[in-house]
This record gives sequence, structure tokens and C-alpha cells, in this order.
Amino acid sequence: MPPATMETTSRLRVLIVDDHPMMRRGLRGVLEQAPDIDIAGEAADGFEALEAYRMLLPDVTLMDLAMPRCGGLEAIRQIRKEFPQACILALTTYASDGQIVRALEAGAAGYVLKSALCEDTAGMVRAAHGGARVLAPELEQIVAAGRMQQLTGRERDVLALVAQGCSNRQAADRLGIADETVKSYLSNIMQKLHASDRTHAVVIAMQRGLLE
Repeated sequence: MPPATMETTSRLRVLIVDDHPMMRRGLRGVLEQAPDIDIAGEAADGFEALEAYRMLLPDVTLMDLAMPRCGGLEAIRQIRKEFPQACILALTTYASDGQIVRALEAGAAGYVLKSALCEDTAGMVRAAHGGARVLAPELEQIVAAGRMQQLTGRERDVLALVAQGCSNRQAADRLGIADETVKSYLSNIMQKLHASDRTHAVVIAMQRGLLE
């Protein structure tokens, strides 16, 4: 009779990052029911997330994007800069094309609406850890449409200064470029966003999550 063999299973360690204790508690409760998932720890903002990641080195991180002090996007960038292989799922209440694209550009393995988390949170964690991009079909369509009109980094810089009340000359001085270059950027921005003027462009960009 052959000797018995001991089966070993690899358990995934998850870090939960959200500024709302109830959301963290809810995610913990759902994930703790999965036989192959452990909660490595929790954090309430981006600064805590970075410190927790350094100490815990989780397999997957669930990262809220809208948090005080340091938001999720910046935390994703910092963690991925130090740990390029970090697997992070961005969590948010709203689906705006600019926010989704920025999260993916920052290095997120996927983008999940909080309203969909209860459906199969453990499955999303497993999929992300396995290398899949976790993005619902309806969000894929939003991303595809958003990338067609996505602003460049310099265009976002110009529009951010306009949003702060800067004139073309002031924006040019701040960025070290010519006035005409700022005008050219604004023209491109308004065309991409189908905006009637610079103020309209700022409003659209804010609604779509193109500006932080």
C-alpha cells in the first residue's frame, strides 16, 4: 500500500485598503469565507498602504482609489515603483473612463466597482493573482472609448493649471513653454473632449476622472 501523501494548498494573502472601516470589514468577511485566502492586513489610506505592503508583501491588494491624505492612484504608483510585480486591484464606487485608464496605467491588475464586489470577490482575487486583467465587459467598453480620447500627460498638466484659474500666460510660465504651445494644447483638449471652451473642458475632464 503506497504511503499517504499530504496535500498542500497555497493560500493567497490579501491586503485590504479602504478609508471606510465598514467596507474593510465587509471585504474581510467575504474573503475569510474562501478556503484559500487569508487577510494579511488592512490600511486606511495610501500612506498606510505603502507601509503595510512593505511589511506584509501580500499576494493581492484591494486598493480603494478615493481616500484622504494619499489616494489609491498614487499608492498604486508608489507600490509598483518599489515592487514591480505587485498585484493590485483598484476599487471605486464610480466608473469613469479617465479614472479606469489612469488606474491601469499606474499598474493596477484590474478595476472593480464596489457594487460588484459581493458577486465573486474571491474569484476576482484569484484571477488577478493568476495574471488576468480583472475588468467587467461594460468597463472594457468604457476603457476602449476612453483611450480614443485620452489626454496626454502634458495636456492634463495644462488643463490642471486652467482648472486652478491660470491664464494661458501663467500656465506657460509654470510649465516652461510658450503661450502658443499652451493654446495648441488647449485646442487639442477641447477637440478631444468635444468642449465648447476651456471652462467646459475642465468640467468634462472632472466628470470623466481625467483630472485628479
